[in-house]
Amino acid sequence: MKQWDKSTILNPMEQATAAAIVDARGIVTGWSEGARQLTGYPAEEAVGRAARDLLAEDPPSEAVTALTGTVVLRHRDGSAVPLAMRAWAVLAGGGAPGGYMITAEPSGDHRRSTLAGQAFQQASMSMSVFDTRQHYLRLNDVACRVMGVPEEMLLGRFFSDTVEDAVHSRGFLAHLRQVAETGRPARYESYTGAPALNREHAWTTDMWPLRDASGEIHAVALAAFDSTEQYWARERLALLNEAAASIGTTLDVVRTAEELVELLVPRYADFASVDLLDWALGAEEQPALPEFDVVLRRVAHVSVTEGTPEAAVHVGDTDVYPPFSPPAKALHSGRAVLGQAGEPDFMRWVAERNARAPAGRRHRKGVHSMLAVPLRARGTTLGVAVAVRIANPDDYGGDDAVLAEELASRAAVCIDNARRFARERTTALALQHSLLPRGLPGQAVVEVAHRYLPSGSPAGLGGDWFDVIPLSGSRVALVVGDVVGHGIPSSATMGRLCTAVRTLADVDLPPDELLTHLDDLVTHLASDDTDDEAAELGATCLYAVYDPVSRRLDLAAAGHPPPAVVWPDGTASLVPMTAGPPLGVGGLPFEATELELPEGSVVALYTDGLIEDRDRDVDHATAELCRALTAPAETLDTLCDTVLKAVLPEEPSDDVALLLARTRALGEDRVATWDITPDPEHVAAARQAATAQLTAWGLDEAAFVTELVVSELVTNAIRYGAPPVQLRLIRDRSLICEVSDGSSTSPHLRRAHAFDEGGRGLLLVAQLTQRWGSRQTGRGKTIWAEQTLPPV
Repeated sequence: MKQWDKSTILNPMEQATAAAIVDARGIVTGWSEGARQLTGYPAEEAVGRAARDLLAEDPPSEAVTALTGTVVLRHRDGSAVPLAMRAWAVLAGGGAPGGYMITAEPSGDHRRSTLAGQAFQQASMSMSVFDTRQHYLRLNDVACRVMGVPEEMLLGRFFSDTVEDAVHSRGFLAHLRQVAETGRPARYESYTGAPALNREHAWTTDMWPLRDASGEIHAVALAAFDSTEQYWARERLALLNEAAASIGTTLDVVRTAEELVELLVPRYADFASVDLLDWALGAEEQPALPEFDVVLRRVAHVSVTEGTPEAAVHVGDTDVYPPFSPPAKALHSGRAVLGQAGEPDFMRWVAERNARAPAGRRHRKGVHSMLAVPLRARGTTLGVAVAVRIANPDDYGGDDAVLAEELASRAAVCIDNARRFARERTTALALQHSLLPRGLPGQAVVEVAHRYLPSGSPAGLGGDWFDVIPLSGSRVALVVGDVVGHGIPSSATMGRLCTAVRTLADVDLPPDELLTHLDDLVTHLASDDTDDEAAELGATCLYAVYDPVSRRLDLAAAGHPPPAVVWPDGTASLVPMTAGPPLGVGGLPFEATELELPEGSVVALYTDGLIEDRDRDVDHATAELCRALTAPAETLDTLCDTVLKAVLPEEPSDDVALLLARTRALGEDRVATWDITPDPEHVAAARQAATAQLTAWGLDEAAFVTELVVSELVTNAIRYGAPPVQLRLIRDRSLICEVSDGSSTSPHLRRAHAFDEGGRGLLLVAQLTQRWGSRQTGRGKTIWAEQTLPPV
């Protein structure tokens, strides 16, 4: 491809006549406008020069002889111009030749190249030609408009000397040199400004080599396409893709709002903020949107300027938005609202905010464009996001509004998810706290301390629980459990199981039998529900009963980790036991374990959240637990904190329940036992023995009621029970009277009629004592009654 000056791309009809006058010495003495258009030489440069200097090659001899033919001239830009020329002799005085009148017109090839030149000059994109040293050789009209100067001021200049963007200049020159050196076309994409443009544009520039007739590269041509619209379309798509990955990474309302504004600044806005309605930050239901002034709370904002000086409202503060303000309009209309400098409502809003802004924070005079878009999810309006442009010269347009609505829609769903999660978590936590024991009953036989840590994971709260249940005979039940799953369903199931355990504990069932009944309950609960989530209902549980008289701990587990015991010598170990299947499996037995504990032993019951985690080894965590339990601690509460700090990771993925119990024993001085001969005549002796023991304990005030209770219970055991019969008095915080016999038939209260001989004994016992009951034993049953003792 050859290079042509723009003067060669004029209308061919205007180029039909080009004339020059050459004197007898071969010096040009006349030069027409047509000649300038064809060769690029103005008259002042052509006149006075030797005609031979304008030739690119010697003319054919036959053309010289015939004074007609094709002659190749050298264009002013260095290219060869073939011209069809004709000459006429100019006669001087006396008829001697005084020179020649020469006319010329483009040859056929040149006429065809003229169309290409027209296409170059009139192209809608910026086109330029550079030599191999990156100097301008040619520019079309669009390129001149982009550069802001005429072509004559750029020809022959080095590219870097004509632009101010050094980064763009380096990349651009590197590609020009690459094409000139390799001869291979290249494409260069950039985002930069131009001398005659008031904003940056995206450019896609194609470069290709220009070769002469011998194939040598003598120039590089380029065409630069303004791809700003396509660039911003890609940027918007990239922003949407990034929003999908970066917004909603946590189930936290404030953090989600922060992620939105961090995404918008600085690529989309110079300042961005998110304001929410107050109810969206709490657990309340959505109230009606105010018809006039709207009160919003600022939850997040960010700026391209450090310190966010543009913010007229601090994070956490509320602000009132009048109906004419863009944020209020967006909330009421449910669509994005554009605001531009010069619009009355926009200027009025800016003025009012500046009037209320603290001194030194009245920045809004520089705001020329803003975009307010409502945050709506599932038909619910949560708040509004605002994007402001100050330094960015481009005003927001329709495409920006569409993008903002899409981003706000995604962010609103994430905010609503976080709000719903927070609400469900608050509900579940309140439900769980209401079901857990608020204050454990005072026990003389164990000292207890406990901790419950709800999970902070997105899965929500689990169904962990613990309990301490007083039993008859000064015994106490220690319970921990864990329901499979998270959230309100798990908390509700936990409450049902906790209640069931207390009910079964009142029956005084052994640990293995209690777990069997609890397993049946879980199986029934799962079978009664038809949905998949309920069908997968399951739980684990550890139930232990401590008897301070025998110092024996009876326990059984349903899929639960074994407890740890800290012995009086300071060592700690896990209780060797066989854990049965989790509750809800059904059909498999549970095995009870018996363990004798010295007084002062500490029993640690816990849920699996304490030792199990994806990134931890269970054996290692269990060893850490045993080591932590042996740490010196003044109280059990201190020991609880020590254990949690030593064993738990920084962010536990599951709920954790920990229950510590230090055992005490009731010595022989607090327990009295008599074997009763199964004869009614020995009832009086039993009363006398009980009265004497009360006198020894200093409890004479309780003697009258105790005699009646002993008389009725021993008489019933002799009359309706089976030997052996045994009477036991236990002095604890209450006075406990127990009568055991070898029969498994349990008595029950009934209303005696006027002529009935019996049926009044148990009613009398129930009226005189604080509570009474019966429990099954391995050798029969035990009837017991408790009396309240006066405080000592």
